[in-house]
Amino acid sequence: MKTNLCPNCGSNHYVKSGIVNNRQRYKCKSCNYYFTVNKLGKKIDDYYVNKALQLYLEGLTYREIERILGISHVSVMNWVKKFNIKRPYNSKYHPTYKILNAEELSKFFSNSKNLSGAGTLVTELGDKFMLIKWERFRD
Repeated sequence: MKTNLCPNCGSNHYVKSGIVNNRQRYKCKSCNYYFTVNKLGKKIDDYYVNKALQLYLEGLTYREIERILGISHVSVMNWVKKFNIKRPYNSKYHPTYKILNAEELSKFFSNSKNLSGAGTLVTELGDKFMLIKWERFRD
């Protein structure tokens, strides 16, 4: 049974008509339109989708997420729209982030001055860690 439909007229009356770029080509018998099977897009692992959305909720911009995870900012925007993610707006705090290895992270937390007046979140990024810190704006 044929599962593809002609993208031009929607008919399922078509025949094979060669191979182009290693993809099967078809010709619709109803409207004489040539088409190939739908190309499957690159599937990004759910881990990176979750991590990108988490970073977005923590206040990072799309482009910052792109630089950190190596995933297109457009993909991140599309996931935010798809899952209807709304991040809370707070003008009294601003997030900053650092990417640290385990030793640097340990040193950061050993200094109590780094923890006063701010909230922190640590999330892993492969063999490194991302530290997100919310500091209050000074009046």
